[in-house]
Amino acid sequence: MTALTYQSGFGNSFSTEALAGALPQARNSPQKCPYGLYAEQLSGTAFTLSRDENKRSWLYRIRPAALQPAFTPSNVAPLWTHEFGRGPVSPNRFRWNPLPIPEFASIDFIQGMQTWAGNGHCDDHSGISINLYAANVSMDRRVFYNADAEMLIVPQEGRLRFLTELGILEVEPQEIIVMPRGIRFKVELMDSGARGYLLENYGRSLRLPELGPIGSNGLANARDFKTPVAWFEEKEETHELIAKFTGGFWTTTLGHSPLDVVAWHGTHAPYKYDLRNFNAIGSISYDHPDPCIFTVLTAPSEITGAANIDFAIFPPRVLAMENTFRPPWFHRNVAGEFMGLIHGLYDAKADGFIPGGSSLHNPMSPHGPDSATFSKASNADLSQVDYVRSTMAFMFESRRAIRPTSLAMQSDSLQRHYDDAWSGLQKNFVNDL
Repeated sequence: MTALTYQSGFGNSFSTEALAGALPQARNSPQKCPYGLYAEQLSGTAFTLSRDENKRSWLYRIRPAALQPAFTPSNVAPLWTHEFGRGPVSPNRFRWNPLPIPEFASIDFIQGMQTWAGNGHCDDHSGISINLYAANVSMDRRVFYNADAEMLIVPQEGRLRFLTELGILEVEPQEIIVMPRGIRFKVELMDSGARGYLLENYGRSLRLPELGPIGSNGLANARDFKTPVAWFEEKEETHELIAKFTGGFWTTTLGHSPLDVVAWHGTHAPYKYDLRNFNAIGSISYDHPDPCIFTVLTAPSEITGAANIDFAIFPPRVLAMENTFRPPWFHRNVAGEFMGLIHGLYDAKADGFIPGGSSLHNPMSPHGPDSATFSKASNADLSQVDYVRSTMAFMFESRRAIRPTSLAMQSDSLQRHYDDAWSGLQKNFVNDL
């Protein structure tokens, strides 16, 4: 496949066509669409939502999406669930090793999804689901859409090609892709295997955080987000269409590819972003900034300042603190924090947190640097600039407790002695001031 072309910008009203003249013009909208196409509107939000939140796109396609037989229940993704358990959640800290990439059975992107934690429910349009995926084959003639949630995909190993109704997006580790509700797509593996993380956002859509006193520049810049140009498949072959709806999976069979949108315009579209373009703000004079300053995308809740989900990263950067507490701080937080490591080492842990792994620290559960990191940073030369290099970690932060699933708690990848990371911390108190 030739190099792809993308449209740049975040939140724009885009317009694109795969065939010249396929996109009708507003001043002269024809009774019949060019090329014999069907017009279809895809609404990602309520019709009357405010202009800045309204998400919708007009699609001009070979066949309307309505041309489909009835769905029947499917067991295509038995480990992808919307149930996060009832009753109290343990306040313990948890950490997991990476999922293995399948070696023997053929597992695609949807089949290889495993739900690790979450909160809320898709029916309430509030909460999140955190999932891990591991796959070794492409989806071929299987197409999927999620009616429950907007999805944020974070590849950790292996490049992915997303063939969507609205065009093609290719992503590699240290890039992310956001797939809005209802968009139909399939995933091709560009390498022998793939592994990563997938967040389902049941609430309001992800958007760039306000910059406040930072001003007009910094963090993730709108120009660095990429949306696909129009592309289509005209395949008269049997395709399976999988839908995720109210937490369940449903299947139907089509006699053609549903990825047949020849032109489109609007604001409801998938996009990707390269995390290496993030403009980390610093340097720091003393203390530590809140992790909010590393927010890439946020989905607000009904409580101002308390997000349904924040997606933050910890990229390469300079820690230029002088004559101050240099180690990453110990803290307790009102939010639930689920972390993953994409690449390299995480600066708050000396070992045990490896690429593809994950950790969960729930509200008011104390955490911070392990004893080795604390000791190293406490004895660092404060006259020298401290570079954090060759790393990319991320955090899903939610205003609500994040409930690990029974699958996660029973997994062989669970590190049963994670608390030992802090066991070397000694009493250093000397009462002689």
